[in-house]
Amino acid sequence: MKKSVLLSAWAAAFALCAGLGFLPEPSGAAAGVMTLLSVLFFVPPFVLLRQSDRSGDRGTIVLVRNLSALSLLLTVVVLVLNFVSVLGGEFLGNVLYYLLVIVSSPMICCRYWALSLFLWACLLTWSRKLLKKK
Repeated sequence: MKKSVLLSAWAAAFALCAGLGFLPEPSGAAAGVMTLLSVLFFVPPFVLLRQSDRSGDRGTIVLVRNLSALSLLLTVVVLVLNFVSVLGGEFLGNVLYYLLVIVSSPMICCRYWALSLFLWACLLTWSRKLLKKK
């Protein structure tokens, strides 16, 4: 599969997960579909890493590593700010939560936060390992 197609699919999955993250608490089949979509969000970057390892495309590996690290870092920062915002009022809490939905869209869409964080960490670890190898 072409790199541009995979990057486009990854961007579309990000936008879809971000949009679904704004929905109120789903139940039943909707929750299952959202979890499945959140896991599918990680398929394109894993395929990109595999293809980049085979072709020697260091730039794509660096891109995936940087996006993974940035997502994990921003998620932690916004989560901490969100917890601290308890003292700042409802408006600030809502703004920070909406920012969290966008920054870590598969995490909120999935409803299983640890799963999304784990998959981001897997991407980061694998990309770092590939870069050390090259």
